[in-house]
Amino acid sequence: MRFNIPCSTGSEVDFLRQAVESRRLSGDGVFGKACQAWFEENLSSCKTLLTPSCTAALEMAAMLIDIQPGDEVIMPSYTFVSTANAFVLRGAKIVFVDIRPDTMNIDEAYIEAAITSRTKAVVPVHYAGVACEMDAIMEIASRHDLFVIEDAAQGMMSTYRGKALGAIGHLGAFSFHETKNYTSGGEGGLLIINDEQFVQRADIIRDKGTNRSQFFLGQVDKYTWVDVGGSYLPSELQAAYLWCQLQNADEINQDRLKTWKAYRDAFEPIRETGRVELPFIPKHCIHNAHMFYLKLEGLEQRSAFIKYLKQRDVMAVFHYVPLHSSPAGSKFGEFCGQDKYTTKESERLVRLPIYYGMTIEEQSQVINAVTSFFD
Repeated sequence: MRFNIPCSTGSEVDFLRQAVESRRLSGDGVFGKACQAWFEENLSSCKTLLTPSCTAALEMAAMLIDIQPGDEVIMPSYTFVSTANAFVLRGAKIVFVDIRPDTMNIDEAYIEAAITSRTKAVVPVHYAGVACEMDAIMEIASRHDLFVIEDAAQGMMSTYRGKALGAIGHLGAFSFHETKNYTSGGEGGLLIINDEQFVQRADIIRDKGTNRSQFFLGQVDKYTWVDVGGSYLPSELQAAYLWCQLQNADEINQDRLKTWKAYRDAFEPIRETGRVELPFIPKHCIHNAHMFYLKLEGLEQRSAFIKYLKQRDVMAVFHYVPLHSSPAGSKFGEFCGQDKYTTKESERLVRLPIYYGMTIEEQSQVINAVTSFFD
């Protein structure tokens, strides 16, 4: 059994055909604009822009807040490389802080100690679609005049105190990679703009540093190069694929949540014996069932567990190797404070298969393999 199967509702080909027949494939066509309008309405954000990836959205965010060489950006070490790379590319130094062992998110209690006169931003990463403590993070950022950029790559359809993830900080980013709950054909992302000051410049950066969007709106009589930028516009084919999934967003979400709950119920007896830890969801958070993981005793047991499940045709996988322990992490950043939980918890965590359309039989295969290991 595969760990992940990209989400498909069965109607994507029809939407792709419509895009092809429109003879407009370069992006920001009917489907692209429809997707962005959907997100602006559902996230209550100033503006959203589809991008080729979440990585691209984070790179745009780094440009928008004008990261300069020597600036510092605070984030957890337990995250994907794109979270750091987006800011390293602009010359920033990454300052890693420890995570909370309950949610695997950045520990808000350690952020303030990592702030210096060079700190420009804080980047909370909503691991497994479970929110960081955004009230505390926003309060710290406000007192120190810092930007907050939410890496909500895994967070679409999740909320924190009723507010959509990605729509709380100054900027946010979603991923539509094939491993995420919703995909735009294998790759894709979204830049979420929650502060009016970034709206106009975001269009310019996305369109290779030109003011072409203003030209099309009739605001200038010709367009030219006016700022830094890149090629951050996805094709209309990606937007068409995503638009199909947005029409089924609630159904996809509920389907994943049902599988997640089946796992939770099945493994609760094992948790009660103290042999495993299950995901923790704070009461003020609503998650999207992006991931179901177990925490085992340590690295040795995890390796044995993954091997055991593989022999039973179930693919279970570990996740991030903490960035601060990598060659690039030590070159471009440093860990502030004590690594009490980041490495320890990362070595215990193992993810189980979960995807849209997972059958009862497939769920049972995973559940039986896991329970037999502990038996």
